[in-house]
Amino acid sequence: MNGHVKSMHFQQFTELAATLLSLLLVMAVDSTKTVAASRNQECGNSLQQTLKLTRLAQKESVDLIKTYKASQGEMSELLCKVSVNNIPDPNISGLEPSEKIVSIYTHLQAFIPHFKRVYEQQADLQIPTSPLLAELAGASARSRNLAALVKSFYQSLFPNQPMPEPAGGPTTLPPPQNVFQQKVYGCVVLKTYKELLSNVSRQLRTLKNKVCRRRIQINTPF
Repeated sequence: MNGHVKSMHFQQFTELAATLLSLLLVMAVDSTKTVAASRNQECGNSLQQTLKLTRLAQKESVDLIKTYKASQGEMSELLCKVSVNNIPDPNISGLEPSEKIVSIYTHLQAFIPHFKRVYEQQADLQIPTSPLLAELAGASARSRNLAALVKSFYQSLFPNQPMPEPAGGPTTLPPPQNVFQQKVYGCVVLKTYKELLSNVSRQLRTLKNKVCRRRIQINTPF
């Protein structure tokens, strides 16, 4: 009888232990899913903020080109059609999400010195109160802010992978130019920057469906 009682107690104990273990597993899974969902939401919010600023910069770039052409006098419509060397490529490279984000960041960074050069040139050609100068300064600041957001987003996704430095070294600026060359250069810089923002916007929309959802899959074992 004693052996039978002990056997019953042992069976009850193992059943209770199994029940507790199942509850703990369920709680662990729910906790993991909650954390993953929270991280996914943070990822989505960060990316949405970056995309929102990209769209704003894209809209402003369209208006900026119109202002630029209007301030250049004769032949302004032809300025953006001339070929210019040493302008950053507007196309985003890379296969993996991390590579694409790095490419977006380095491209935005590459345009900053070009904006500075265009502003300096136009400051010599325009009156101090020209709306073009204010719009150029605003576009440059927006590009810096956007690059900072992209870098922050990258670091939140890949905390153990530092943002790589541009492989090509410092951005190459054009040599001294005459007035017509300066007008052409400025127009091509702004046109190419607008193309870059369009590409960035498209890439960010794609990344939103890939990167943030992948975080749930990575963090959810069940």
